[in-house]
Amino acid sequence: MRFTILTLFPKAFDSYLGESMMARAQKNKLIHIDIIDIRDFTDDKHHTADSKPYGGGPGMVMRAEPILKAFTAIKKKSKKIRVIITSAAGKPFTNTLARAYTKKYDHLVMIAGHYEGIDERIKKALKAEEISIGDYILTGGELPALVMIDAISRQIKGVLGRVESLEESRLGAGVPAYTRPEVLTYKGRKYKVPKELVSGNHATIEAWKRKHQKKI
Repeated sequence: MRFTILTLFPKAFDSYLGESMMARAQKNKLIHIDIIDIRDFTDDKHHTADSKPYGGGPGMVMRAEPILKAFTAIKKKSKKIRVIITSAAGKPFTNTLARAYTKKYDHLVMIAGHYEGIDERIKKALKAEEISIGDYILTGGELPALVMIDAISRQIKGVLGRVESLEESRLGAGVPAYTRPEVLTYKGRKYKVPKELVSGNHATIEAWKRKHQKKI
């Protein structure tokens, strides 16, 4: 899977994508990530990528031209490509959608919004899909892009090492997890591991986990 992110703040991605599973997945060539600085495609010495909105109002809007130039410059090696705009008003992002993306596409282009948003004409010009990671508003689309890259990548075979590592494939998300010691003491109070998990009875353990599962 190839990810291309168009952003005004490319350095925002360095830390997370350079660590842990995301770093290993790239090293093992299971995913490929390109970060494109939209300002590189502006046409003035100040690299202006935003402008005042028509109709008035506070804030600035990301201009369409630099985004279109950046998109045109992307090396598109496949027809199975999807353009996504991060937007609080978009379609909710879910685990089901993450799985669907891995099956339908091999190249996802994510446009990280900022300021008061992106010129609306980008959506039509690139046939882009607006996606939201939750019912809240962030200062920019960089974090939503990272969230989606992580959630989608872990659905790709080999990224987690073993397919059994996908907890939603086994029981569902949110099943409580415990490790040693069996009895944890904190401020004079003892916190014990549920007796079912230390029973040694596989059927009992499985039943307990299913009781506490959350489907996503």
